[in-house]
Order: sequence, then structure tokens, then C-alpha cells
Amino acid sequence: MFTIQNVLIPVGQEYQAVSVHIVEGRIAAIAPTLDILGTAIDGRNKLLLPGFVNAHTHSSEMWQRGMIPPYPLELWLAELYDSTPLDPEQIYLSALGTAVETLLTGGTTVVDHLVLIPGRELETVAAAVQAYKEVGIRAFVGPLIQDESLESGIPCGDTGRKHQPYLRSTEAMLELLREAISQFHRPTEGISIMAAPTGTQLCSDALFEGCVELSDRHDLCRHAHLLETKAQKLLAYEQYGCSAVERLKRLEFLSPQTSLAHCVWLDEHDIDLLGDTHSTVVHNPLSNLRLGSGIAPILKYRQAGINVAFGCDGAASNDSQDVLEAIKIGTILHNVTDLDYTNWITPHQAIELASLGGATGLGMASELGSIEVGKQADLVLYDLMNLSLLPRTDPIGLLVLGRPTQVVDSVWVKGDRVIAEGKPTRINLDELRSQLFNRSQWSVNRKSNAVQQVEDHYRAVMQLPASE
Repeated sequence: MFTIQNVLIPVGQEYQAVSVHIVEGRIAAIAPTLDILGTAIDGRNKLLLPGFVNAHTHSSEMWQRGMIPPYPLELWLAELYDSTPLDPEQIYLSALGTAVETLLTGGTTVVDHLVLIPGRELETVAAAVQAYKEVGIRAFVGPLIQDESLESGIPCGDTGRKHQPYLRSTEAMLELLREAISQFHRPTEGISIMAAPTGTQLCSDALFEGCVELSDRHDLCRHAHLLETKAQKLLAYEQYGCSAVERLKRLEFLSPQTSLAHCVWLDEHDIDLLGDTHSTVVHNPLSNLRLGSGIAPILKYRQAGINVAFGCDGAASNDSQDVLEAIKIGTILHNVTDLDYTNWITPHQAIELASLGGATGLGMASELGSIEVGKQADLVLYDLMNLSLLPRTDPIGLLVLGRPTQVVDSVWVKGDRVIAEGKPTRINLDELRSQLFNRSQWSVNRKSNAVQQVEDHYRAVMQLPASE
């Protein structure tokens, strides 16, 4: 048990200096003055907030960040899969890096839509889970499964193009998910497995139906990409004669425990369906800009009552795991989409989306996402004496609208202090940096055979001039 003394917390649009008791991993009391229980933590000139949820990322992409040139998603994916890590040790190290960067920018939970090494799928999951346990972050790991080949994610147009079958059958992918649940799903230990098909563009009805059945049986969250690009919208109508959202509704994939990454190309009916099913939109503003996917109409979603969370997305399309950066861009980006400034997202609203919105999408709003007695102590302490948070104005305004750097003093997950004085308490950060450096090399001007194979077709179906 411990007591955080004299710390600022938000109360409505104002702030109050309080002390907070943490007992057995939960918030036990909040009051202006409290007797010290256990260890005393000095909260003077600091801000206490609930931990954010990095609600969509792909940890293994850390090895490719800064490497892939400006491409739209469909070509970017070809480049990505041309250079994906094939060693579980790399998966372990990049999960460590993803967790640490998330923690040091205010996140206490990570949703890892985990890219799997072919033929070593369960080893991949084991490596990521090991890393998350060691660091101490709360993790939702969704083994990224599909049963259609990468080329099938691009519309055929009038070409009559045929696709190669995927290397694993639908049943094999579902069996993999069953085994991952059996081996690694331990929610009370902070590790949860998700039913996470990659998205409508690369998954059959049977795969989605199998994921729904497993999520219902084991009470798993569901997660998928949804309508990230215009090409995916065209593909849905080409293949199914309806929108991708309508297809997911028919397959009963949408639910209060379903979170959907991107959601850039939705129409009004799609928005109604997400609202009716209480599904969550995970906003990934940086990757959407990086890949030219578009601006998700987040203000419309909020006005429709849809829950919204923030994600960094993978570090090959961001190219960072800075949760505060994603929150800032995801907040101010939408000021250019609506002239009525009363609809714009305020800094305090942004913090709530990043914390409670993320927890809601994971079915954990009763446990996480706000500073309330009885909730689990997933908390972050920010240093308000840091130069990037000065001079004193509105602490949350500084945090969201400014450029905070190295402002996280301490992080607790389930009441365990996993960051102290700005450093991880459970792993050696210098050693992690050395391993990431030594196991990589400078890489510039790569030539991807996979991109060359699909680029001409992509440009044709998207009605772009032929490349020279």
C-alpha cells in the first residue's frame, strides 16, 4: 500500500490538491488530507491522471520504423511484409520497446494487434507476452489472423485478377487462436488475448464467425481494422455488395467489447450501425496521415454517441509509440473539419477519450480509465516542473496541446510502480537500447520486390496514372 500526497487531480474543468490511498492495487480513498498508509509518495507540483490506453498498435513494426517510404497502405503493406522480423527474440525486444515508450508517454495499457511469424505463431505470442509481463504493462494481445492472401486486399476492378490461396486454412487459423487463448489468456495477471482478425479485406465470413464464437465462449474482446482506406471501401462493395460495416453487423462481430481501428471511410449508415451496437472506434491519426488514408470523421462519431479511443498504430506507420503525440494530433486535427468550434475536442475531453474511452472499448470502464475509489490503480504522475509544462497555465492543456518531453515521473499498473523517476523499474533501459541498436542496421533506399508486383495494379484500380 502507498499514499500519494498533495497531488493535483482534475475535478470537472478545475483541479484539486488531494491525497490518494492505494491498497491492494486499487484506489481506496481520495481526500484533501489523509493519514499516510504505507509508503509516502510526494505529489507536490505533480498531476495525477488515469493511465491511457494505446488502443491499437503492432509491436513488431518497431524494427521497420523510419524505413518505409511514403506509400498508401496497400503498397506500404507489401513493403512491410517484405521485411518483417522472423525471430521471436526480435518480437520480444520490440514488445519491450513498445511497452516502455507507451508507459513513458502516459499509457498503462497496450492493445497489440500482433503480426505473427509464419510457422512460429505461438512462439511469437509467447515472446510478446513475456515482454509485457516483464515490463509490467497491462496488455491485450490480438494474434493478427487472416485467411486471404495479401493481394486480395486490393480491388480487382475490371481486370479479373486471381489471387493465390492463403498459406493457412481458416480452421488452422482458428485453432491457432484457440491455443493462444489456452496458453496465454490470463486477465487477472494483466494479459488478455483478443479475437482479432486483421480486417474485412483479408478475412472470410467463416473466420469472423469463428472469432465471434470464441470471443463469446471465453469472454474475449474483439478487434479488427476497419475501412482504413478508400480501396477497402471499394473492395467491400466489389466482394459483398454492401459496406464492410454492414457485413460485420450481419456476422455479429460488432458489440460493446469490439474495437475497430481507423474507421476513416464510413458513411452515415455505417455510423448508425456502430452507434447501435456500442462498438468503439480507435482513432489512429498519425498513421492515417502518414499513409494518406484520410481523416476519420471523429467529430461525427462523437456526435452520434460512438465511443472513441486513441491508438498509435504500429511504429512502421507512425513512426513512434508516443501516446501523447497521438492524442495531440487526434485532438487538433479535427478543428479543420468543422467550422463550429463548439464541436471541437477540448484537452480535458481528449484525456477522457484516451483513458476512459480506451477502457470502455476493452469492456473495462468499471475497472479503469478514471480516478475513482474502487478502481484499479493504473495511474500516471506527471512532473509539472518540467520545462515543457511551464509556465503554469492549465496542466492538461499543457499536456495535450504542448510538446511534453520526459514529463512522466511515475506509472503504476494494478498498483505496482513500473516507472519511477522517469525510468522503468523492472528492466534495464540501457540494455534494451543496446540490443535494439546492435540487432539492427542503417537501411536506406531499399527496393521491394513485393511493391513492384502490386503497384501497377493498385494504380490502375485507383485510377492513377501508370508509373514510369
